[in-house]
Amino acid sequence: LTGISREQRAFQYLLAHAIPGDPHHILQTFDQWSYHCEHLSCVGPDKGRIVERVLLEQAPLRVLELGTYCGYGTVLLAQGLPPGARLYTIEGDPRHAAVAEKVIRLAGFSEQTVELIVGPSEEVIPRLREKHGLMNANLVFMDHWKRCYLRDLRLLESHQLLAEGATILADNVLFPGAPHFLQYAKTCGKYHCKVHRASLEY
Repeated sequence: LTGISREQRAFQYLLAHAIPGDPHHILQTFDQWSYHCEHLSCVGPDKGRIVERVLLEQAPLRVLELGTYCGYGTVLLAQGLPPGARLYTIEGDPRHAAVAEKVIRLAGFSEQTVELIVGPSEEVIPRLREKHGLMNANLVFMDHWKRCYLRDLRLLESHQLLAEGATILADNVLFPGAPHFLQYAKTCGKYHCKVHRASLEY
């Protein structure tokens, strides 16, 4: 009725309640909004702890996120990066990207640390090396359309964008589910697979 999207409403709440330049507080404020006001399909704190653990264990220098949405996952990833690391995040919806850009900068991350790329992942991935300077990624976080998981993994492989020993972290593979992606990851012989059990966000 207001003509303002749910994502923009969430950002207005962030502006009113979050501490600028404090990524942890920005994520907490997002969580408060999603628990008490309107649901956002962000990673959330439960699954967020899995992401944080992977970042801590691996200290990846080049991270690729597929599906920026409002920037929650981006801030979560960016705050766990080791010094000198760079995060590339791809969002297909320009309206979501506009909100995410403001969230990422509000959290205090510059374009040198986090580069937001707007466009369909199948068009952006083939251009990542020559246009954006990503030689290969040590960690890929997939949180976009589940039907695109397998296609985009194959694209990353064919364009040699996965570093040796790279980790692919894919959200919601059981529900709503990405069965073809899971089947490929388990049977192609290129990956060791582990399913993390977690509740749905919020």
